[in-house]
Amino acid sequence: MSGIIGRKVGMTSVFDSNGKQIPCTVIEAGPCVVTQVKTTEKDGYRAVQLAYGDRKEKNTPAAQKGIFTKANTTPKTKLAEFKGFEEELTLGQSIEIGLFEVGEFVDVVGTSKGKGFQGVVKRHGFSGVGMQTHGQHNRLRAPGSLGASSDPSRVFKGMRMAGRMGGVRVKKTNLEILKVFKEENLLVVKGSIPGHKGSFLLIEK
Repeated sequence: MSGIIGRKVGMTSVFDSNGKQIPCTVIEAGPCVVTQVKTTEKDGYRAVQLAYGDRKEKNTPAAQKGIFTKANTTPKTKLAEFKGFEEELTLGQSIEIGLFEVGEFVDVVGTSKGKGFQGVVKRHGFSGVGMQTHGQHNRLRAPGSLGASSDPSRVFKGMRMAGRMGGVRVKKTNLEILKVFKEENLLVVKGSIPGHKGSFLLIEK
């Protein structure tokens, strides 16, 4: 599956031909540089590693400096592998936004916003335990019963409880490309995309 690395700019809306307002997300997609070409003979699989976003050399890990030197490019912030490029790519080659066209459907991978430690009402949509009657003054947002008593004397794995929420990898599939601005390297994609403004995204065809 071919693709490109991008960055979330923010959300906006556009109007279709019928005057209906459509929420959409603006993505800065590329340009990316090919920093590694994986082959079946050498690596056991075929893939292409792309790099995106400028980075100061002093902040670049020493293990990555050699990768950028071989590709004859400046240090980059984000690295990601993509499989499925039809054409043969070479080290140092630039991948532009021309890879996408209006009307195509793409998958977008991002990291959702971290919400910290949250209770069951916000994390799982619980409605609480009853109303504030019969002395239940502190049970409005409580999880209720967690499991059986003496047998099995434990809480089953997977029980929906309070815990850390967000900050996980999320893939949104089949998002339509509404507009492509090649000069600014911008994609306008229908719908919302996980992550905060400025977060890195993987856009897959």
